[in-house]
Amino acid sequence: MYNILVCDDEKDIVAALEIYLTAQQYKVFCGYTGEDALRIVEQEEIHLILLDVMMPKMDGITALEKIREHHNMPIILLTAKSEETDKILGLTVGADDYVTKPFLPMEVIARVKSQLRRYMQLGGNQQKEHLLTIGGISLNDEAKEVWVDGEAVSLTPIEYSILKLFMEHPDKVFSPREIYSKVWKEAFVGAESTVAVHIRHLREKIEINPKEPRYLKVVWGKGYKMESDLRGRK
Repeated sequence: MYNILVCDDEKDIVAALEIYLTAQQYKVFCGYTGEDALRIVEQEEIHLILLDVMMPKMDGITALEKIREHHNMPIILLTAKSEETDKILGLTVGADDYVTKPFLPMEVIARVKSQLRRYMQLGGNQQKEHLLTIGGISLNDEAKEVWVDGEAVSLTPIEYSILKLFMEHPDKVFSPREIYSKVWKEAFVGAESTVAVHIRHLREKIEINPKEPRYLKVVWGKGYKMESDLRGRK
């Protein structure tokens, strides 16, 4: 049984999602403020969070940033705002997905299942060659750990999957459509900005200077690739 935290200051939304998630055999923890979210995450084993953006006192973005300091479970933002900038902001600070209100409960359930499946598969893949190294980056797929220049780096499940994809195929150029298909495993519908935000956020964690990346390069008009000539060098 997976544990889901639903945090929204609109109690009717929390109650409705609790009903639908419970029917899917999830155990649901309810919160109504950013402070509630932080407290529950520290006290319980949470596998996924549904987090409202607009909450009093501590908003969802602030809570998300604090949670990401220590935890990598999938986080889906619930937002009443449809502007692209708000969605990108959430993705930039570590969200894995977002749902815009008003939403259909079954849409949320579908996204929850997708994120949990991806998150749990990170620990379920067994490979003979589980250690990947390019330059100063090492990825241990058995332990699900990433090290950059000797220091451990905390990645979200999406970031980890993107990095692993590139490190398994050095020098191969992936278009945003290919990245989205392989990592999200969903139909690609205008998701260029989603991919770009996650790439940027990943660069901030693995590059010394994200504006002049050594590893994740843009191939203009085509997509992104991981440089291979850094392999084995710090």
